Amino acid sequence: MVHAKYIIFRRGIGLDRTTDYFLMEKVDVIISRLWSWLLRITRLQRIFLRKPLERRENDRKKTDEIYSEAEADLFVERIRIENMELSMRNLLGKITIQEPTFDRIIVVYRRAGTKTKTERGVYVKHFRNIPMADMEIVLPEKKNPSLTPMDWVKFLVSAVLGLVALVGSLEMPKADFWVIAAVLSGLIGYCAKIYFTFQQNMTLYQNLITQSMYDKQLDSGRGTLLHLCDDVIQQEVKEVIILFFILMEQGKATLNDLDLQCEELINEEFGANCNFDVDDAIQKLEKMGVVARDSLGRYYCVGLKRANEIIGTTTEELVLKANQSTISA
Repeated sequence: MVHAKYIIFRRGIGLDRTTDYFLMEKVDVIISRLWSWLLRITRLQRIFLRKPLERRENDRKKTDEIYSEAEADLFVERIRIENMELSMRNLLGKITIQEPTFDRIIVVYRRAGTKTKTERGVYVKHFRNIPMADMEIVLPEKKNPSLTPMDWVKFLVSAVLGLVALVGSLEMPKADFWVIAAVLSGLIGYCAKIYFTFQQNMTLYQNLITQSMYDKQLDSGRGTLLHLCDDVIQQEVKEVIILFFILMEQGKATLNDLDLQCEELINEEFGANCNFDVDDAIQKLEKMGVVARDSLGRYYCVGLKRANEIIGTTTEELVLKANQSTISA
C-alpha cells in the first residue's frame, strides 16, 4: 500500500491519438449518461454521487492551481469518449481520442506503514511515454477495474427477467417445482457467466498493465538516481559550452547581455524557451580559469586552444584512451 503523499516529476509532453469506432465504449457512455439522468430526475444523485462529486471538485481545484501557476502558456486538449457529443455521426462513425503523454516521469513515494511498524524506505522509479489517462499505473496501488455499465445492464436485465419468470411460475394454478428450479438455475448461471467473464477480463487487464510497466519502466532505485545525476552533469556541461560559445562570438559582454544571447541562441536553434542559468555557468568558467572580467565588469574568455590547455585532459578522454589501448593490445 502506497502512502497518501507522493511526488511525480515529469519532463517533455507529447500526444497519443487513436482513431476507431469504439462501439462498446460508446454504449457504456450512453448507459452512464442515462443512469446519471435517472438519478438526477429522481433526485437520488445526492445520495449516490455526493462523495465522487466532492472529490471531483477538489481535483479540479488542484488542477486549476497547478496549471495557473506553472504552465499557463501550455495547453493540450484531452479528447475523450466520456466527454464527446452524442450525435449520430459520432455514434456510428470513427472518432479520434487524444491524450497528452509525458515523455519522462519519475515517481518518488513511501509505502504506508502500520501502527506498529513505520515504513521509512523511499522508492524511486523512472518511466517513459506515460499517457495522462494511465497515470495511476505508475503507482503500486493502481486502480483495479470495476464492472462496466454494460455489465451492470446485463446483470439487471437478467435479474428482472428471471424474477418475472419466477413470479409468473408461482402465480400458475399448479406451480411446477422443476420449472421454478430451471428458471433459478438459468438466472444464477447467466449471472455467474457474466461475473467469470469479468474476472477473466480483469486478469487480462492486469497482465496488460504488467507488460506495459515492463516496457515503459526505464529504471528504479539507485539506477534512477545515477541517471538523474548524469543528466544534471550533462545539463551543466551544455550550459557552460553555450556560454563559452557566446563569449567567443560576442567578445566582451555583461552578465545580462550573456543571459539574453544564450536564451536567444537556444530559441533560434532548438525552438525552445528557457530561463538560462547564466550565474552558475559563469561561475564554473571563472573557476576553471577560462573566463575573466575587465575593469568595467564585462566578461571575456581566453582562446579555444588556451582553454583546452587550461582544462587539461578530462576523465572521459582518459577512459577512451585506455579503452583504445586495450583494443589495440
